[in-house]
This record gives sequence, structure tokens and C-alpha cells, in this order.
Amino acid sequence: MEKMLPIKIISRFAGLLGLLVLISGSLTHTFNSEIIDLNSESITANNFSSLEFKYRIGFVSGLFMETIFIFYSFLLFYMLRTVNMHIAIVMLILALIPAPIFYVNQLNHFASFLISNHDTEQMMFFLELHKYGGYIISIFFGLWLFPLGYLVYKSEYLPKALGILLMIGGFGYLISFIQGFLFPNYESSLWTNPFLVITHVSEILFMFWLLIMGVNKSK
Repeated sequence: MEKMLPIKIISRFAGLLGLLVLISGSLTHTFNSEIIDLNSESITANNFSSLEFKYRIGFVSGLFMETIFIFYSFLLFYMLRTVNMHIAIVMLILALIPAPIFYVNQLNHFASFLISNHDTEQMMFFLELHKYGGYIISIFFGLWLFPLGYLVYKSEYLPKALGILLMIGGFGYLISFIQGFLFPNYESSLWTNPFLVITHVSEILFMFWLLIMGVNKSK
């Protein structure tokens, strides 16, 4: 018979990895926002040169984020598979599909940095390519929240409200994808896309709940 690890330990460790995903992703976003200006070639090229080490830290932090996310999704699968194995497998597949796309897309970002001293036009091309690659990745970042939210809702040992929020939050990334490709002049930021606000709030609440509260062991 398979020996199960204590679910309380699994949930806390998953929450810790989720927090690392949150911190590393936030660091990457903050540094990139300081360095990259998609409306100015000269500012971006100068920032790449003057803030090179900060850019490299942000770049590595982004790779770290996605790598930790893979382990995070596996822990959630292990924790929630007893609720519904088939849906848990779907959740895991949707979580893993964007990983190789993310890594390859990061090469577009690094290519823009490498070429910034020689060809600013090509630099901006790679940055635009990276942006649209991010929209493609957001398809799966949104879709995986639906089975995750469903499993949380049905689990009985996690708050049902969190499951509902996660499922609603799945629309945030999908809306960003639609805006990016169909309405490029109407790209919403975090706080102007209501669903995207719910997306991030639900994910943060879920991570902290796992880390601090864990699961209701009695259920």
C-alpha cells in the first residue's frame, strides 16, 4: 500500500513554494518595470547598460519563479488528487504546458538585452515578441485555475470560498490574452481588469492559507 505523506506537511510546503513563486515573480516584474519602457528605445537601451546587474537578477528570478511553480503544481496535485484524480491530472497538465513556452520566451527577453548596444530596433522587436509570448502563456495560467478551484471547492478540507475565487480568477488571465491579441490598444493593467485583480488576490490568499492555516485535518 502507498504510504501517504501527512497532508498537513504537504499543504504547508506547498504554501511555502507558492510564496517563493510570488516573491520571485514580483521581483522580476518590479525590475523589468524599472528597466524596460516599450515606448522608448533609447531609455530601455540605456537602462540595459546602466542597470545590467539588476536586469540579470530579474531575469534569473523569473526562471526561478517558473521552476518553483512546477514543483508547486506537483505538490498541489499530490494534495488534491484524492478529491478527483481525473480533474487533478487535467490541472497538472494545464500547469505544466506553459513551462517550456515560458523558458523559450525568456530567450526573447534576453536576446533584447544582448542586442541592445547594437540594434535598438531589433531590441524592441524581441521585447514585443516576449510580450505576446506572455499572452500565450496566460492562456494556461488562466485555465489551470478552473480545475484547481474546483478541487479546492470539493475538497471539504479547504475553504469553499477560495475555490470559488480561484475559478473566477481564471478569467483574469484569459481576458488579458484576448485584450493583448484582439484589442492591443486596450491592454488592461492589474488594477483596471477586475478579473485580474481577483486572480491575484485569490492566488495570494490560497498560498497564505496553505502556509499559515494548512488543511482541516479532521476532514
